[in-house]
Amino acid sequence: MPFDLEMLRQHYAQWNERCAVVRQLCNRPLTLTEKILLTHLWSESSVSPADLKRGVDYVDFAPDRVAMQDATAQMALLQFMQAGKPSVAVPSTVHCDHLIQAKAGAAADLSEAVDKNKEVFDFLSSVSDKYGIGFWKPGAGIIHQVILENYAFPGGLMIGTDSHTPNAGGLGMIAIGVGGADACDVMAGLPWELKMPRLIGVHLRGKLSGWASAKDVILKVAGILTVKGGTDAILEYFGEGAQSLSATGKSTICNMGAEIGATTSLFGYDYQMTEYLRGTGREDVAVMTDDIATNLTGDPEVYANPSAYFDQVIEINLDQLEPHINGPFTPDLAWPLSQLAEAVRNNGWPAKLDVGLIGSCTNSSYEDISRSASIAAQAATKKLKARSEFTITPGSEMIRYTVERDGLLKHFDAIGGVVLANACGPCIGQWARHSDDPQRKNSIITSFNRNFAKRNDGNPNTHAFVASPEIVTAMAIAGDLTFNPMTDRLLNTDGVEVTLDEPQGLAFPPKGFEVADSGYQAPAADGSLVNVYVKPDSDRLQLLDPFAAWEGTDLTGMPLLIKAQGKCTTDHISMAGPWLKYRGHLDNISNNMLIGAVNAFTGQTNSVRNQITGAYGAVPEVQRTYKAAGIGSVVVGDENYGEGSSREHAAMEPRHLGVRVILVRSFARIHETNLKKQGMLALTFANKDDYDLIHENDRLDLLGLNEFHPGQPLRMRLQHEDGSEHFIHLNHSYNEAQIAWFRAGGALNIIRAQAEGK
Repeated sequence: MPFDLEMLRQHYAQWNERCAVVRQLCNRPLTLTEKILLTHLWSESSVSPADLKRGVDYVDFAPDRVAMQDATAQMALLQFMQAGKPSVAVPSTVHCDHLIQAKAGAAADLSEAVDKNKEVFDFLSSVSDKYGIGFWKPGAGIIHQVILENYAFPGGLMIGTDSHTPNAGGLGMIAIGVGGADACDVMAGLPWELKMPRLIGVHLRGKLSGWASAKDVILKVAGILTVKGGTDAILEYFGEGAQSLSATGKSTICNMGAEIGATTSLFGYDYQMTEYLRGTGREDVAVMTDDIATNLTGDPEVYANPSAYFDQVIEINLDQLEPHINGPFTPDLAWPLSQLAEAVRNNGWPAKLDVGLIGSCTNSSYEDISRSASIAAQAATKKLKARSEFTITPGSEMIRYTVERDGLLKHFDAIGGVVLANACGPCIGQWARHSDDPQRKNSIITSFNRNFAKRNDGNPNTHAFVASPEIVTAMAIAGDLTFNPMTDRLLNTDGVEVTLDEPQGLAFPPKGFEVADSGYQAPAADGSLVNVYVKPDSDRLQLLDPFAAWEGTDLTGMPLLIKAQGKCTTDHISMAGPWLKYRGHLDNISNNMLIGAVNAFTGQTNSVRNQITGAYGAVPEVQRTYKAAGIGSVVVGDENYGEGSSREHAAMEPRHLGVRVILVRSFARIHETNLKKQGMLALTFANKDDYDLIHENDRLDLLGLNEFHPGQPLRMRLQHEDGSEHFIHLNHSYNEAQIAWFRAGGALNIIRAQAEGK
C-alpha cells in the first residue's frame, strides 16, 4: 500500500474544485506551477492569487510533506526539538544516505559507516520514533530516489533539506530545497514562506535517440541559463518531447535544475508518470491521478501560447540534441560531445581520464543502469576493459536488488567496475579516492549533478566533468576525455579496432521491481514513550542554545572578517567530505567556516588578517578571537554567494561564531533564506562596484537598523585604516516577518515563544 494514502485521497478529491476556484480568481488559463502553488496557499492567507507579483511578493504556503537527509536532518531535528511540539504536523521522513564513505565497495563501506556513525544514526532513529517521522536506514538508498519511488505524487508540494529535492518534479510535484529551519517551521505546523517565483517555460520538441539522453537536456539548459539564470524561478517543461521522456528521465532534468539556481522544476502529468506509479506499487494513486489528469498539467491555452504565460520561454528540439559534457569546475560550462576534444586540447585540461563514476541521486534509475550496462556488456563482448577506474552507485536498495537479480551488475564487473553502497558517496565528497599523486592535475567524469572544485575528492587539481551515465561508461572504457563514442574507435586486447554501439535500456524491469528489505522503519505508535538522548560530551551531536536577540542598536566598529573573491558556494563556506561527521555539532563544524573561500586581498584560502593581533590566521580561528572579545564582524562576498547545497550550516556557523552581516553582490536563493532564518543580516550592495571599496583592515558600521523596514535600504560607513571614510547604500529583501526574525535572534525563537504561550 502507498504511504499516506488517506492524505492522497483527500488531496485528489478536492483537486479539480480547488483548481477551478484558482482559475476563476485569476480569470485566465493556468500553468501547472500556478495550479500547485495557488492551491497550496496557507489557509489563513488573505492574499488573492490574482494579485501576487512574481519575483516580488513573499507568500505563505502549506506543503504536503517534508523530506530530510541524515546530514541536514541532524540540525533540522535539533531545532525541531526546541519547538515544543509533540509530533510533526505533516508527513515527514529521514533518509540516511550522506554519511557512508565510498572506499572499498558496498558491503564493506556500509558496515564501516554504520559502525562509525552509530551515535548519529541512533539519534536520528530515536528522534524520528518520538516525533512520528518515517526513518530510512543506512543502505536504503539516496533520499531523492527513495522519495520518487515511494512518496512523490503529481500535484503535490514538498520541501526537503537538500538542494536536489526538485528531483520529485519528475512525477509532477513541486519539490523545493530548503534549510532545516524552514523544515522545522512546517513540521511545527506553521506556514512556509517563499518569494512568488518567476516562471520559465521549456518547450521540448521531438524525441531523443541514439546516445542522447534526458541528462543532455538539462546539460543543454544549464549552458543556456548558467548557474544564476534560474534564480527565483520555476522551470516548467512541456511539449511532445517532454511527454516522450520516462518519469526517471524527467527527474534527472528536475534534479539538476538546482545547478542553474532554479527554485524547482517540474513536468506535467502524462502516461509516463502513470506507468511509473504503477511500476512502483502505487496503482491506487495512479487510478486517482488518471481521473483528474487534465488538471495535473498546464491548461492547453498556456502551452499553445507560452510566451503569454511564462516570463521566459526556451525551445529545445530533442531530435537535434547532441550529447553534452559539462565542466570542469562549474556545471554550466556546456560542451556538445563533438566539441569537447578540441576544448580539452585548447584549455590544457588532462585528457587522460582517471575515474568514471555513474549513479548518484541524479542518474541511478533502472533505465540509467540498464543503458550503461548495455555499453559495458558490448565492451566485454568486444574484448574491452575499462581503462579508467569505474564505479557504480545504485539509487536505492530496490534498484540495486532488481538490477542484480536481472544480471546487470555482472556486466560492470566484467569490465572492472566496482559497485558502491546505495548512498551519495563521491557525489558529495564522501570518497576515499585512491590517487597516486594529489598534486597532479587529473580528470574525472561523473553522471552526478555538481562539479565545483574539490567537490568530489577534496583535490583542487581534479577537473570534474558531468555527463550522462552511458557517456561516462563509454569514456571510462576509453580512458580518454577526447574520445567520442559516436565516431571514434577503440583498440581491444587483440589489437583490433572496434566501435561502441548505441546504448539500449528499459525504463522498467521486465519482471517488475523487487526488494527483500527496503530499509524502512515506521515511527513508534506512541512517541511520548521514546527518549532522545544526546551525550553532553559528544563530539558528533550538540543540543542547541537559542541565539541572542538583536540588542536594539546599530552595529558599529565591526572588523571585516573576509572579502571573498569569485565563486563562493556552500562548499566553500561549509565543506562537506570529512566535515559531514560534525553536522550535528554546531561548534565543532564551525571550525570549517569559510575555509574554502578565496581572500580577495591575498588570493589564498583560510588565511585572513586578525585586526586585533595584526597577524594572519585561519578564518574560524580569527572569528573566534573576535567572538571572545565580544566583537561582531562582517563577511563580504561576490555574485551568487551561497550557490549550491541547501546546507544551513553555512548560515548557522557564521551566526554561532559572531558574524553579524553577510554583504554580497548577490545571493543564491536558499542561502539567503537560511541566513534570514538564523537572525543574520543578508544584505546586497546597492551599487555592485562598492564591493571594490572594501579594504582589508576596514572597520564597518551598519546604520539605520532602528528604521529597518521592507524596501528601505540601509547604510554602511566604511572606516579605512588611513582615517578616510566611505558611505554606501545596502539593499535587502526582508519583509516584516523576516525583520521580526532578525529582531528576535532567529525564527526559531519566535516559534518557541509561541509554543510556550509568550
